[in-house]
Amino acid sequence: MPEVAVIGAGHSKFGERRDVNISELCWESIKQALESAGIEPKDVDFFVVGNAGVWNSEMAIPSLMAEYADLAPKGSMRVEAACASGSAAIRVGYTAIKSGLADIVLVLGIEKMRESTNPTVVELIGRYGNYFWEFENFGLTFPAYYALHATAYMAKYGATEEDFAKVAVKNHYYGAKNPYAQFQKEIDVETVMKSRYISWPLKLFDCSPITDGSACIILASEEKVKELKCDECVWILAQGVGTGTASLSKRETYTSLAAAVYAAEVAYKLAGIDDPVKQLDGANVHDCFTIAEIMAYEDLKFCKRGEGVQLIREEQTYIGGKIPVNVDGGLKAKGHPIGATGVSMAVEAYKQLLQKAESGRQADIKNGLWLTHNVGGSGHFTYVTIYGLERR
Repeated sequence: MPEVAVIGAGHSKFGERRDVNISELCWESIKQALESAGIEPKDVDFFVVGNAGVWNSEMAIPSLMAEYADLAPKGSMRVEAACASGSAAIRVGYTAIKSGLADIVLVLGIEKMRESTNPTVVELIGRYGNYFWEFENFGLTFPAYYALHATAYMAKYGATEEDFAKVAVKNHYYGAKNPYAQFQKEIDVETVMKSRYISWPLKLFDCSPITDGSACIILASEEKVKELKCDECVWILAQGVGTGTASLSKRETYTSLAAAVYAAEVAYKLAGIDDPVKQLDGANVHDCFTIAEIMAYEDLKFCKRGEGVQLIREEQTYIGGKIPVNVDGGLKAKGHPIGATGVSMAVEAYKQLLQKAESGRQADIKNGLWLTHNVGGSGHFTYVTIYGLERR
């Protein structure tokens, strides 16, 4: 089966994008991706769109983009896996090339969430949990889901609200250096601690925002990479996919996501990684809430169980530490347009490995390996992907 490379990437500005319609927002990242890959729309064999779409007016995004980006009549697919929709779209594009059915695939992640009011968005996101049991009966929204994880972690490992705040401080520090981020302002622990509670112990600055944005990558087979004479590309070395139970009551622990553990194990085995901290140059993890990043440290084996909080206390996930994490600002500061997040992580892996990140947030690339960890729902779906400068 052919190896698959990312040969181009593009990213829109994330935030409240009332200045553009959804087609224009998509085109911001598509145009960049096509130009960086050195191809035209006619060269694309197939395109995939990661989009949840329940909060915006348009649902037929592939057809919109076939028209707007001149991709018609090429085949397409819209993919939804809650907050992991972007990574699910990458999975579809990746397997299309691996199977030999396509040589060049455009993968777009898009969401225009700010077309709906905040209460509506909160309710619709709640449908990505176990809606009728947990939302309807107990009123669990996503801040409440992750508050359960946070209180469980605090009780078991002695973490504090200040520890969670340090995750937000780190991610805003790097978000301030990312021109595409929704929030480009540094904050301190005091700012986080003074913000209002959303669901105790999580406060406003512990939560990722509601975001509009798009991200795009171009995937190509190894033969097409040779034909196009791509000097700069990043290879998809492995991808692990895990699925969790719908109901939290069926899970063995609230301090870990079983789907993430499984996905990481699969990805590491395929990529030949047995010591991620030593072998990876950095990672993007799904920090929808600050506790989620700390749990990810442990699920991804960056440290032992209960030691994730030590990594943030000791600033070991900053550049220069044991393993840089979310140096683009993460979901917390860069923003979280649900369908675009997984593709945005891929764009960041591409930029970091090719040393194209902005000043002050470029990690040291020694091994040529970067990881992305994208969670859908409250651990319902997880995609862990390993990107590398050298193909297998």
